[in-house]
Amino acid sequence: MAIIEHSDKQYVHDVSVIIPVYGAEHTLSNVVTELSTFHDVQRSPEGNLYRVSEILPVFDHGRDRSDKVIRQLERQLPYVHGVWLSRNFGQHPATLAGISVSKGAWVVTMDEDGQHDPHAIGAMLDTALDQQADVVYADPVNAAPHSLFRNVTSWGAKFVAKHLLGSTDAPKYQSFRLILGDVARALATHAGNGTYLDVALGWVANRIATCPVTLRSEGDHQSSYNLVRLLGHFWRMVITGGTRPLRFVSFIGGLASCAGIVWAIVLFFMQLFSHAVKVPGWTSLMIVFLVFSGLILLSIGIVAEYIGISVRTDMGMPLYMISSDPEQGPLGHRAGDTDDHGHGNAR
Repeated sequence: MAIIEHSDKQYVHDVSVIIPVYGAEHTLSNVVTELSTFHDVQRSPEGNLYRVSEILPVFDHGRDRSDKVIRQLERQLPYVHGVWLSRNFGQHPATLAGISVSKGAWVVTMDEDGQHDPHAIGAMLDTALDQQADVVYADPVNAAPHSLFRNVTSWGAKFVAKHLLGSTDAPKYQSFRLILGDVARALATHAGNGTYLDVALGWVANRIATCPVTLRSEGDHQSSYNLVRLLGHFWRMVITGGTRPLRFVSFIGGLASCAGIVWAIVLFFMQLFSHAVKVPGWTSLMIVFLVFSGLILLSIGIVAEYIGISVRTDMGMPLYMISSDPEQGPLGHRAGDTDDHGHGNAR
């Protein structure tokens, strides 16, 4: 690939690429080799300059000898730095671990199987700069190269997250992401155990955008996600999403309590004046049932709100996040800009 000619002061966006590695013994080398061609300065479709400054494969103690491949790549390429976890933690914690040690102005997260095309990084960067977005998700223009079961479960999880949990960004979720480096590293610092990465990004990102991307085939790579892991993935998203489902229970409980009180009054007067109910004790039993069942649901919702405060704290949801002036950071540098502010990288 030809090296891009540019002014010494022209701003170049440094990109750190994070790759969670679980079962990539036969695919990781090709993925990193392809990414290595982007270590030289590239020009995006809209003329923004960027380069992959570092590649960080995160070894998550998978089912094969991916560790040997990572060590070999480290010896061959000085900008490949393995991140070694003490045991298997899962995809999102591994991704956050890689982000925490990254240095680039931007962070890209990619899968280990080769379905994500590095050529799309330039277009995603253009989208971030055009829309001043902290996060850009790949928006597949073709069906994901997974099994029908995984595609259906993924769609179902996003549907539930959007309509039940109120996460309007849920349909955008993809493991191929471009994130502003400062935002990504701040999130990696705050995120707690069990945090769902994409939900957590919504806590701190000012704007989230999407970019059309064509997904490639995984080849012979077998996905590590079985039904149990997919359900665990979904449940983590529900828990991280907050207490909206319990608020719904609280709302239903309030309505049931009010309706129960009204109906209890009706039953009381029916029994008092018309003696319409002939079964002894039925009226009093129904009054107790209607009133207290509603109050129980309402109480559960109230308790859940207190628990939700603790959950959000344990998950690492920050009260605020201080960021730099966008015009002084990577979002302020578009095609043709020079590095006059003293920030970023000039090559």
